[in-house]
Amino acid sequence: MLLWVFFLVILTLSSGSHSSPPSLPIRIPRYADAIFTNSYRKVLGQLSARKLLQDIMSRQQGERNQEQGAKVRLGRQVDSLWASQKQMALENILASLLQKRRNSQG
Repeated sequence: MLLWVFFLVILTLSSGSHSSPPSLPIRIPRYADAIFTNSYRKVLGQLSARKLLQDIMSRQQGERNQEQGAKVRLGRQVDSLWASQKQMALENILASLLQKRRNSQG
């Protein structure tokens, strides 16, 4: 459709004066510029929206990782506390057995 309009404009301009070659109308380059600008803005908007969405998702993932990391650290602290309590209990048992053995020999 646009091509037919272009040819009609060219024919109209050329039929009025046969001596000079027809010049392109100013509207067509402006129209093409407008199409390019609008498309470019849409692409930039989509890229901005995609980047924003990725930032939000990475923040949420980071928060989840921090929560999981805190749970893991807490679990490790509990495990190490439990292990140290078991070690102290074993040391106390061994000390009392050693004390009983010394008392029975002496």
